[in-house]
Amino acid sequence: MAIGNALGPIISAFIVGVAQWRWLFCIPLFILITLPFYRKNLGEEQDEQGDPVKLDWIGGGLLASTVTLLLLGVTSGTWWFAIGGLLALVLFIARIRSAAKPFIQPELFRNKSYSLLLTIAFLISGIGFSLYPLSPLLLAHVHQLPPSWIGFAMVPGAVASAILGRKGGKLADLKGNLYLFFVASGLLLTCFALLSTFTGITYVFIAIFLIFGNVGQTFMMVAMSNSVSVTLPKKQAGVGMGLYMMLNFIAGGMASGVYGKVVDLGSNVHWNPANIYPNGIIYSNIFLVLAALLVGILMFYYSQVGRANRKSIKLEG
Repeated sequence: MAIGNALGPIISAFIVGVAQWRWLFCIPLFILITLPFYRKNLGEEQDEQGDPVKLDWIGGGLLASTVTLLLLGVTSGTWWFAIGGLLALVLFIARIRSAAKPFIQPELFRNKSYSLLLTIAFLISGIGFSLYPLSPLLLAHVHQLPPSWIGFAMVPGAVASAILGRKGGKLADLKGNLYLFFVASGLLLTCFALLSTFTGITYVFIAIFLIFGNVGQTFMMVAMSNSVSVTLPKKQAGVGMGLYMMLNFIAGGMASGVYGKVVDLGSNVHWNPANIYPNGIIYSNIFLVLAALLVGILMFYYSQVGRANRKSIKLEG
């Protein structure tokens, strides 16, 4: 995994350098090769009686329609897609409440701890994902780097997150998920503050700033995954974590559309008084807002999860 995370930006930079960026979208097609192996090794899911579980195709189709239409609505700015996505969501909720074997058990959302952490994870993913679309745009628009060099500028952050990813898991085991959440938040805040303040500095420093952000985002995903998983009973763990991962992808897709729209709008007003660079004002403002949002989520997370942890310690004592 570490090798893959490190080589990803390098391969992308090579493809963009010798061909067009559109060829990057062909790479995910290779996952089709792995499908027969997944089918062979995972087998069929069975219910409590040992019978094969029948897939709720209607519920799955409504969920897929909801996700697709909402993403199209955000990325294209078309209200009809968004309205269609909301309608599909209403039908999906009605389906899982009425079907004998729904695609997602509605009891899952009656778990208040799980629902709360799912919401926090959705927001955190949208904030942390900003580094992936905004960093290349910043390097291209402000620093005028060619696509191939943009890929190489993002390599140090990818390498650092790949190498230190396991360290995040060990920190969670030793110090707890709350501790890792604070460490991850501190790294992300450092990255956002530096990017907001020194937007126009040489791209070498931008690459260094991205190391804090990439490692912080990796640690954050570990902390949130662990926090979400412990709220689920064993029989709901598979579906619950699958839904959590899906929401991460949805948050990233929606956030990319929003960030792209905001960059297109531009700005002539510095919101960060410490930023002295005339170029890239909109990027400085975006990272400043993201830092403020992250502080708000951090305080909310601590008030909810931290309080629950303190209660648990008192009960054990």
